[in-house]
Amino acid sequence: MKAATDKLSVLLRAVADPNRREILRLLGKKGQCSIGRATGLCAADVETRIKLAQPTVSHHMRVLMDAGLVEAEKVGTWMWYHRNEAAIKKLHRILGEL
Repeated sequence: MKAATDKLSVLLRAVADPNRREILRLLGKKGQCSIGRATGLCAADVETRIKLAQPTVSHHMRVLMDAGLVEAEKVGTWMWYHRNEAAIKKLHRILGEL
């Protein structure tokens, strides 16, 4: 039970910040990525849309990735981020059970 509680704590901390919730919302939109991916955004897209500096965006993305809510892939010189939809659905289910 402790491991499940610890994982829930990590997830809740990740979504507690309004900027991270906005990032998750933006990553869920289709057709917004400047490198032509159907979903997700590259790091520069995130910076532009939420108007935060690159180090701050990197910090937020690391927290979201550590929680398992976001995945990243290197595409050329770009870092492309996308939501882990299975983890998002699981979080919704867990929150509904509380």
